[in-house]
Amino acid sequence: MSRESETELPEGAALPGALSDELRAELIAFRRDMHMHPELGNQEFRTTSALKHRLEQAGLAPRVLNNGTGLMCDVGTWDGTRPMLALRADIDALPIPDTKTGVAYRSTVPDRAHACGHDVHTAAVLGAGLVLASLDRQGLLPNAVRLIFQPAEEVLPGGAADSIESGVLDGVGRIIAVHCDPRVDAGLIGLRHGPITSACDRLEIALDGPGGHTARPHLTTDLITAVARVAADVPALLARRVDARSGLAVTWGRIEAGHACNVIPQHAELAGTVRCLDLHAWRDAPDLVHAAIDEVATLHHAKSQINYIRGVPPVVNDLAVTELLRAAQTARRGSYAIEDTEQSLGGEDFSWYLEQVPGAMARLGVRTPGSQAQYDLHRGDFDVDEQAIQVGVELFTAAALLDGNRL
Repeated sequence: MSRESETELPEGAALPGALSDELRAELIAFRRDMHMHPELGNQEFRTTSALKHRLEQAGLAPRVLNNGTGLMCDVGTWDGTRPMLALRADIDALPIPDTKTGVAYRSTVPDRAHACGHDVHTAAVLGAGLVLASLDRQGLLPNAVRLIFQPAEEVLPGGAADSIESGVLDGVGRIIAVHCDPRVDAGLIGLRHGPITSACDRLEIALDGPGGHTARPHLTTDLITAVARVAADVPALLARRVDARSGLAVTWGRIEAGHACNVIPQHAELAGTVRCLDLHAWRDAPDLVHAAIDEVATLHHAKSQINYIRGVPPVVNDLAVTELLRAAQTARRGSYAIEDTEQSLGGEDFSWYLEQVPGAMARLGVRTPGSQAQYDLHRGDFDVDEQAIQVGVELFTAAALLDGNRL
């Protein structure tokens, strides 16, 4: 059987599971309440409780994950033979202030905001679960579906690994997810086969040496010069030591050194990220980065301490699961509602699931069509067109139905 025939609808068949106006309004209200009460990774107790309560109202049996936040929930009865499709949402927020104005659902928690769209992801998977539960009661759900509400996506190396240890992939054969994209209009999704995100690691460096008076730098280890050279030269060295197509990039976010204009300090620090488009280059990155840092630091007589924190590999979309998402969106909204999307340098711990089972992530458009507003992820003014929630629900439910009907 061809890949296309696995996911296409039988001729003349209608796809059930339309979203009612009542549920649409409820999901928008749920998203806004979650937006007003953002919780950081592994602290999502209120969010977990709200999800658990609503799923139980629908007659489902959610289970809180081992670390106390996040949950998993099966819709339908799994017979243990045909693997389930899993729908994954992340539920944590970011440690930044919400700077939006003119909206009633602005964050009520200081220095906390859902500035990455996790509230939209969560509302979409919740809505899909409620629609699929209704279809199951009508005998229209062809196979059980697993809902995963994952904590701590923003905390390296990501809460996905802990969720996997909690058993969220037991019995799962495929997994899908969406991520908000403020460059894509609401109503559309972006798809890509192969790598769709970057690997992302964290890098922390401490440089030490005898300081002294700025009048006599020749008698000191000039740490200001050393830290400046590390910041400038390490990325340049790496650009010549790896294939340029791998996209290996070191970018600094913090440099700290010194307290007085006439004192050469004894200690300096840098911190940043290492991003990589290629899985194989990512596996070699720690050794390459260590060598480059040591080389530059030694040249300037500074002692270096390196803390290389492994983050996440790239999300690599499986071809068959990508085509499942394409068929699902086409069934709901037509092929015109799909855009090709590029690989992003952002990191996503959804990649850890794909180390275990085939899966794919779609870009979920959240830009109001025709709007001139410019939002970006991880910014305090980030906001979405809430019709994206319905698009996400439709995509997930259609994918579950098409996957369940595969022969």
